[in-house]
Amino acid sequence: MAPIEFGPFIKLAGRVADVCRPILLRNYRRKLDVTHKADASPVTEADQEAERAARAVIKETFPDHGLFGEEFGRERADAEFVWVIDPLDGTRAFVTGWPTFGTILALIRDGLPILGLVDMPVLDDRWIGYAGGRTTLNGDVVTTRPCEDIGSAYLSTTSPAMFDTPDKMAAFDHLRSKAKSTTYGGDCYQYGMLATGFLDLVIECSLVEYDYLGLAPIIEGAGGVISDWRGEKLKMGSGDRVIASGDARLHEQVLSVL
Repeated sequence: MAPIEFGPFIKLAGRVADVCRPILLRNYRRKLDVTHKADASPVTEADQEAERAARAVIKETFPDHGLFGEEFGRERADAEFVWVIDPLDGTRAFVTGWPTFGTILALIRDGLPILGLVDMPVLDDRWIGYAGGRTTLNGDVVTTRPCEDIGSAYLSTTSPAMFDTPDKMAAFDHLRSKAKSTTYGGDCYQYGMLATGFLDLVIECSLVEYDYLGLAPIIEGAGGVISDWRGEKLKMGSGDRVIASGDARLHEQVLSVL
C-alpha cells in the first residue's frame, strides 16, 4: 500500500469545514422547521444544506473518492478513499440554541479512519488528527491527560437516553457509579475536550459510523484510545458502541468492567 501524503487531504478537510461553518452559523438560533427520521433523530434544512456544500467541495477536488453522509447516504462506497460526513453533529443542541454542535469529517482508506476533523462553529474550535501525526486544536498540538483509574475519571456522555436497552443502561450505570464525576451533553465537543485533556472518559452507544470515525484519528493523535465496547479499533461496520479514554490504562480497566 502506497504511503499517504496527508497535506492535500488536510487542506480539503479544512475547506469542507469552512463551507459548512457559515451555513450552520447563519441558521443558528433561528426558528427552523425540524423533521424527524425513523430513529426519531431530528434533521433541519441546515443539516442538509451543509452536507450538500461539503459533498460539492469533495467531488470537485477528488472526484474519484467515495462519500458517506448522514443526510444523503453513500456514493462510490467501494472507493479506496471515502469521506464520511456528519455536517451537523448535535442537531438537538442546535435546535435548542446550545453552542455544542459541530461538523465531523473523516477520511477512511479501505474502511479504516486515517484523518479526522471536528469543527465547532460557535466556539471557533477546530481539531484535526491524522494517522501518524499529532492532533491539533486551532493549530496547537494537544494531548490527553493521565488517568489510570475509573475512580479518578471525569466521565461524559451526550445523553442517558442513548443507552436504550437494559444491558447498555446497566453498563453505563456501573461506570457512572465508579467515576469521580459525570457530565452530559456535548456530542462531538466532549471528544475534543478529552483530546485536549479536560475529560478522561467518554462512553456512548446508539451511534453510526459518521458519528465516530472522524473522532478516532483525533483521539489517537492526542495520545488517547478509542474503540468499540469489545476493545476493537473503529472502522466501517464497527457497530453502535464507542469508548474513548485519555489513558490506555483507564481504557483497559473500563473494558474489563464492561
